[in-house]
Amino acid sequence: MQSTGVKIGLMGIGLDAYWEQFDGLRQRLEGYLKVVEEKITAVHQNIVNAGMIDTVDKAFAAGSLFRREEVDLIFLYVTTYALSATVLPAVQRTKVPVIILNLSPGAQIDYDAFNALNDRTQMTGEWLSWCSACPVPEIANVFKRSGIQFHQVTGMLHNDDACWQEITGWIEAARVAHTMAYNRLGCLGHYYSGMLDIYTDLTRQYAAFGGHIELLEVDELAALRKKVLKREIADRVHTFKNIFEVQPDCTEAELERAAKTSVALDELVQRYQLGSIAYYYKGTGNSDNEDTMSSIILGNSLLTAKGVPVAGEYEIKNAQAMKIMDSFGAGGSFTEYYAMDFKDDIVLMGHDGPGHLAIAEGKIKVRPLTVYHGKVGKGLSVEMSVKHGPVTLLSVVENQQGGLLLLVAEAESVPGPILQIGNTNSRYRFASGARNFVNNWNAQGPAHHCAIGIGHIASKIEKLGALLNMKVIQVGS
Repeated sequence: MQSTGVKIGLMGIGLDAYWEQFDGLRQRLEGYLKVVEEKITAVHQNIVNAGMIDTVDKAFAAGSLFRREEVDLIFLYVTTYALSATVLPAVQRTKVPVIILNLSPGAQIDYDAFNALNDRTQMTGEWLSWCSACPVPEIANVFKRSGIQFHQVTGMLHNDDACWQEITGWIEAARVAHTMAYNRLGCLGHYYSGMLDIYTDLTRQYAAFGGHIELLEVDELAALRKKVLKREIADRVHTFKNIFEVQPDCTEAELERAAKTSVALDELVQRYQLGSIAYYYKGTGNSDNEDTMSSIILGNSLLTAKGVPVAGEYEIKNAQAMKIMDSFGAGGSFTEYYAMDFKDDIVLMGHDGPGHLAIAEGKIKVRPLTVYHGKVGKGLSVEMSVKHGPVTLLSVVENQQGGLLLLVAEAESVPGPILQIGNTNSRYRFASGARNFVNNWNAQGPAHHCAIGIGHIASKIEKLGALLNMKVIQVGS
């Protein structure tokens, strides 16, 4: 299962009957197409440009090209009026989402200069160079009736930041969809017994996101741990001390125990080429397994920071959410809300277990815990807050019919007192207020975990949902 990276298909459309009638029109429109290609290439290099499609034969050829190249998304740039018959064959057999680019060459026609032209043919050619909006209803009609998934970006070729940010958002969403389609999710251990909200249908996860799910044995990780060399342990302890703010009450023995597990985890990830992990295991009655799973937090935190997000309590749905957030470059840390501060109108959120180092406010502390609440064993844990500023919450929700949807909320991570108990802890303020957020979030029936990332990226998640044909619900605004 080897990904070659997301590929973006691009095609311009026009009408071949115009070229002999209006001198220079084709060259002018192809120049516009070149601008679109250059702007998209500045965001993403892997472009398959089918060129100007102006006949049915060229449309079929473009469709064959897109299929051979396995493009993930097609940008359909409308340069002027074009027949829908020259568009449909290019996208019908490719079976990927289409983004119709209805981009005007400028903010407005120079009406005075246009009307001052003495040559009616020249005037018509000039008019046609501004006619990008003309065939869009026709194309939309045919796509709707043909069952082709499409979306629109309407704006200007130049000097339109909002338009090009939207196009960039579609490209980023396509990258994430592609990442999920090739992601290997490792499931290590078993569900936390009785935590019914996190149970999920693995085949449904395949159907929604693609990828592969590898069911892993804790015994294998424990066996790998026995092969870790002393120098590898020493090197990893040195890494811990460089990356984390290790508290004075952390013993060398506990650091070495965590380092041993961390090295073994890296080997497990490499062996199965994992891109994310969901884990939980008691290990009761087996000292090797208990020793392994009670010393896993620091290693999982390092993995999460390196693009292999790790979700505790075997929360597979949340491992998917964390991978989505991380693939958008937003982080994606394991969290849940656990209390409310009505005086400051905020929601307190956090979790025990691994945190995402890249989105921490300051250096992450490592503290020893004499008990893992609700879990077996003791060991080292990480304490952090998410960076102050805009954040986005994401939950993959399984509904009553067994389908999946994406639940998203935007908030602000704000400074203030947190609980210094060796867990991740943050304070979040929502535009709708803490009461309304909690009520509206719960009303959608999510599991109690979610992924938290930095930045407001709800619009990108909405685009990802559109590409994956998944409903997206936003609350908290």
